Amino acid sequence: MTQILFYEKPGCATNRKQKILLAEAGHEVVAKNLLKEPWTAERLCAFFGDLPVDEWFNPNAPQVKSGAVNPRAFDAELALANMVIEPLLIRRPLIEADGQKCAGFNQNLVQTLLGPDKKPAETVACSRPDGSPCPPEKISAE
Repeated sequence: MTQILFYEKPGCATNRKQKILLAEAGHEVVAKNLLKEPWTAERLCAFFGDLPVDEWFNPNAPQVKSGAVNPRAFDAELALANMVIEPLLIRRPLIEADGQKCAGFNQNLVQTLLGPDKKPAETVACSRPDGSPCPPEKISAE
């Protein structure tokens, strides 16, 4: 069993499904509120690895969906500065396990944690494609 730090948006139905998959694979999932975490650019950057900067962004963030934020227009420094200010822009979940970090549920780390028989890609897309916001969780995640 591995302890997994899982940085999520509380109330997100997709994140909830992802946590269930990880728990069913025998891991201890410690959920953290991505929106309340005291991010720094350096700390946040460690989750993105070799991903292109535009893939650091949550495509379902309201500013991205509306076109107010164009992820392709950002360099790493500007992207991180904006994400520290507005964590809704961060691709999620952010996952930390066994000294490794990643952003998104379709990364190699997630596949390793789930095992070869699971398909994490099936739980990557937003559960609310109509753009309606997820309801807030009743209990605040730390």
